[in-house]
Amino acid sequence: GVAHEINNPVSFIYGNLTPASEYVRDLLRLIEIYQQEYPQPKPLIIETISEIDLDFLVVDLQKLLVSMKVGAERIRNIVLSLRNFSRLDESEMKPVDIHEGIDSTLMILQTRFRGSTNSTEIEVIKNYGQLPKVNCYVSQLNQVFMNIISNAIDALEYRRHLLNQADYPPIITISTQKIQDHQVKISIADNGLGMSSEVRQRIFDPFFTTKPVGSGTGLGLSISYSIIVERHQGKMSCSSTPGEGAEFTILIPIN
Repeated sequence: GVAHEINNPVSFIYGNLTPASEYVRDLLRLIEIYQQEYPQPKPLIIETISEIDLDFLVVDLQKLLVSMKVGAERIRNIVLSLRNFSRLDESEMKPVDIHEGIDSTLMILQTRFRGSTNSTEIEVIKNYGQLPKVNCYVSQLNQVFMNIISNAIDALEYRRHLLNQADYPPIITISTQKIQDHQVKISIADNGLGMSSEVRQRIFDPFFTTKPVGSGTGLGLSISYSIIVERHQGKMSCSSTPGEGAEFTILIPIN
């Protein structure tokens, strides 16, 4: 799809940057040799060297090529994450790497972890266990990760805005483990403001939201619950203490 269309031209750019860098190094080496062999060039050459600011150009050109390569590699990683996240063509259950789905979701949401200029970046702690591949609807499961992690970011941003704590370290902790021989457990916790028991009891109800009007549909967690419980015959729960954050726990069968 779109990810494939983006990936092809980016691959052309990325693949050509290495030989382009080598060509530039060769040309710069030739210029250096010329300067050594002809230390007194003609006035026109001196004038041109001054006009183009050759010393700066030599240093900056190499930096530009490095930054272009880093940028192209970044795009490739984002495209790969999008492909891993969506996989819209995969409508059937198949064995997948749960950690790959979580990491793809984190990659897509990375700009939100940085926050605003004056805020502390959200720290993501990953406590990954040894998991087998899990038979699941991969795009749907990735959507669950997206909904829960997005809500965790919202909770952390709300706490930061409400309490204005400069020393507050916003943290999201993601843990995975194999339970006995037939289940995996995925926990996503934040250290936001948490929620009351009344809110927690309704958190999976359709259209229920604590966000301001226009900021949420109240469907994200309801849909996530349906995906886990109905589509994967798993379990999904939320534990929370006001002022101490919230933790969402997912249990799904391996097969």
